Order: sequence, then structure tokens, then C-alpha cells
Amino acid sequence: MTEKDAIKIFEDKKVRTLWDAEQEKWYFSVVDVIEVLTDQADFQGARNYWKVLKHRLLKEGNETVTNCNRLKLVAEDGKMRITDVADTEQLFRLIQSIPSPKAEPFKLWLAQVAAERLDEMQDPELSIDRALEQYLRLGYSENWINQRLKSIEIRKELTDEWKKRGLKEGAQFATLTDIITKAWADKTTKEYKILKVLKKENLRDNMTNTELILNMLAEASTKDISQAVNPETFEESKKVAKQGGNVAKVARKELEAKTGKKVVTAKNAKANLQLKKGK
Repeated sequence: MTEKDAIKIFEDKKVRTLWDAEQEKWYFSVVDVIEVLTDQADFQGARNYWKVLKHRLLKEGNETVTNCNRLKLVAEDGKMRITDVADTEQLFRLIQSIPSPKAEPFKLWLAQVAAERLDEMQDPELSIDRALEQYLRLGYSENWINQRLKSIEIRKELTDEWKKRGLKEGAQFATLTDIITKAWADKTTKEYKILKVLKKENLRDNMTNTELILNMLAEASTKDISQAVNPETFEESKKVAKQGGNVAKVARKELEAKTGKKVVTAKNAKANLQLKKGK
């Protein structure tokens, strides 16, 4: 099964999704959907709600729960973890068991997501346009969005390079990303997210312009060095990742020396957007 994970936005709430290219269908995190529909105060509340609901539906012999898939999605700690997912048809049936005023709007949203994916398969540029629209709707500046979209392109070039080297998505990609981040920012991905008080939020979506630029420099440098030295093993690729990250570290140190300000900060998107609204 060829998969591609993504984040979709419903009323400013993030829903983790996975596109199955072979079956040509979306899978949605059940817990994320429940968090949206029930307005749970936190992720743990949604998880507990699903645990109780799942038990009840199983006792009733509900086929929706029986047929639910379990796939790996990015968890709160940034690692890939197994979670319950459902396709669009299964979610339509599951929503009937959840009393919520958002049920009908959410069904319409599900149908729209499915239709948009089919459009994007015909015209890939639409996915970029829609990403732009989502970030604008969340309140990000156009300057930041341009940097973020560029960072997605650079990340894709790097992961394509890793795939050519026979490296595996998941654990190996995560390890190399940690090495790059640790090298330029002096923090692992997990430490970086803790600094910014993030859980399941995307780290890059919570970086400042400068942080994004240096992270892009680190990843672009890693890709260029990899293409130049042709690492043949995972261990060799780890050394390349550190070298690429160090290129951006030099730039960070130089900038901090000139400005007297730290580049890596606790600022996150929520704080920045609130400040923007306040102004």
C-alpha cells in the first residue's frame, strides 16, 4: 500500500489523514474526528470518548468498528504510532453514533476532501493552492506561507534523495531528521517541540521565518552533500545529515552574534497569531 500522510483543517481543527494511492481513498484519524465533533478539551478526552464508544459499538456488533483499520500516523510526540483510522464511508456511519451539532457540516467537509483529492490527481498544482488557502485561513502571513511552501518542496527533495539511497520511511527518516535538527538548532525534534509547548502540532508550522529558513538550509545542504558523496549505508547517511545541519548551525551562530538574539525560541504559531490579531 502506497501511503501519503497529510493534515486537513476543519473549522481551524487539525485532522490527521492518510491517502492510500492504491485504493485511492483517504483514511482519517478517528480520535481526531471525535475531538472535532465532541469539542473535547484535550486529546486525552477524545481518546477516552472513543474508547467508551468503541466498546459499546463492539458489543452491539457494529461493523464500522470491526472493520476499522489501524495505521501509523504522527503522534503527539512526533513519532509514528499505530492509531485507529476510518475511510470516508466508515466515518459517515460512525458519525451517526456521535450526537453533535457539527455532524452535518463535517459530512459535507468529508465529501469535499474526497472530491478535492480527485481534482488534485488531475492537476497537482491545486494541492499547493489549497495549502495556501488553509494557512491564510489560519491567520498566517503571506511571507511566512511562501517560506513554508518552499520548505515543503525542499523537504520533498531531501526525502526523495533518501529513498534513492534505499533508506526507509518512518524510523530511519525520523532519525536523520533528528540529527539534522540537533546539528543546526542544538535540539532534537522532540526537544524543539517541548520548547514550543507543542503536542501533535507540526513543528514547522510553529517556526518563525528565520527558523524555517535555517531549517531549509540544513535540509537543502544535506541533500546536496548526499548527492556529492553518495553514501551507501544508513550510518554514512547519518554523517551526511550532521554535516548538512552544521552548515545551518554556522549561519545561526553568525546571525546570533550579529543580532544578540537567539534564533531558536519558544515562540509558536498560537502566540504569534494572537499577537498579530492584537496588533
